[in-house]
Amino acid sequence: MALLRVLGLGAVVIVALWLAQAEPSVRLDALFATLAHLTGLLAGYGILVMLLLMARVPAIEHGVGADRLARWHALGGRHVLTLCLAHTAFALCGYAVHTGTDVLGATVDLMGYPGLAAAAVGTALLVAVGVTSARTARRRVRHETWRAVHLLTYVGAALAFAHQLAGPDLAGGPFAVWLWTLLHTTVGTLLVWYRLIVPARQALRHGLRVTEVRVEGPDVVSVVMQGLGLDALRAEPGQFFRWRFLSRRLWRTALPFSLSAPVRDDTLRITVKACGDHTRRIRRLRPGVRVLATGPFGAMTAHRRTRRKVLLVAGGVGITPMRALFETLPGEPGDLTLLYRAGNAAQLVLREELEGIAAARGAALHYLLGPSDGPFDPLAPQALRNLVPDLAQHDVYLCGPPGMSTAATAALERAGVPADRIHSEQFTF
Repeated sequence: MALLRVLGLGAVVIVALWLAQAEPSVRLDALFATLAHLTGLLAGYGILVMLLLMARVPAIEHGVGADRLARWHALGGRHVLTLCLAHTAFALCGYAVHTGTDVLGATVDLMGYPGLAAAAVGTALLVAVGVTSARTARRRVRHETWRAVHLLTYVGAALAFAHQLAGPDLAGGPFAVWLWTLLHTTVGTLLVWYRLIVPARQALRHGLRVTEVRVEGPDVVSVVMQGLGLDALRAEPGQFFRWRFLSRRLWRTALPFSLSAPVRDDTLRITVKACGDHTRRIRRLRPGVRVLATGPFGAMTAHRRTRRKVLLVAGGVGITPMRALFETLPGEPGDLTLLYRAGNAAQLVLREELEGIAAARGAALHYLLGPSDGPFDPLAPQALRNLVPDLAQHDVYLCGPPGMSTAATAALERAGVPADRIHSEQFTF
């Protein structure tokens, strides 16, 4: 909420900046021009917000949650693209009315100005990013292609910045130019620091390498990695890293996986289910492969806890962060309960470890087996209350496939758990 308030205040300042420069007029060309100025300023500010949300600033990632930031980014990107297109349309209409030409003629004339041509290129790049990010297109585009196109956002943002400094939105206002430059410099610095410098420094400092790839079940493996001084990462159970394995077919892609065990003895472990080309290639990793790990990220940690009793709900390979929390969350016997949803017993991952932790800590462990489309739903509100009679008095940590997580969240709320005590993060690619 604090972040949303700050971003909302920024939008108010942008509108105030526009109002301070607006000159009331009943002429149609002037009306188009002032609307072009407003949409241009808001689009430029929106681009900065989108970049900030994905800058991987730890304070923002830990406080808001990476999955929520990704959803905000996706939703906000649509609005920003709409503002960019509206700005273009208003500017063309205003120029056409002012010069007495049609829109096509106005477009040809305006492309003769280098600054406007550059702005048009920037807009086209942002449109390309938006098209490839649309849900229907995203499923058909390879991840590497989508990522490469998405990087064009930086070029589009730079062209938009140059265009606005030279255009009527900011020209002639020293304070506006100073503010716009400060905002862009700040966001640019955060991007370079947290997306380039910090990962490179971590790679050089920790020298992380794969030491073992262990089969855990059907299409599931654990990757054990060892490095130097990993305590300095301050990684907490429930968090994830973005992993880049420097092997021939994996080095181009950073994949997000949660830690499936606490950090100890300079060792990190993730547990991965093969569900695509990249995750299948992880099974073929060999000891000695260098690893670049960026993070930690995620807000689903012990800091979210507000109650003595905690319920952990996991579905499929979503057990990985839950297993780490199951071992480390402080509690007396009877305080912790883990519900593990799977299609059948063969799909249970890390079963021996979970049972060992439950026995050592006096915690409850329940396997909820059966097909997702079966006649009985073990995550229905009454079923949950039967398993955990004082359910409403618990904090709940939840991780699983999107469909299961959405249904489980709704069931937990109907069973009496307040929404602010249900902690989850979801990722789909």
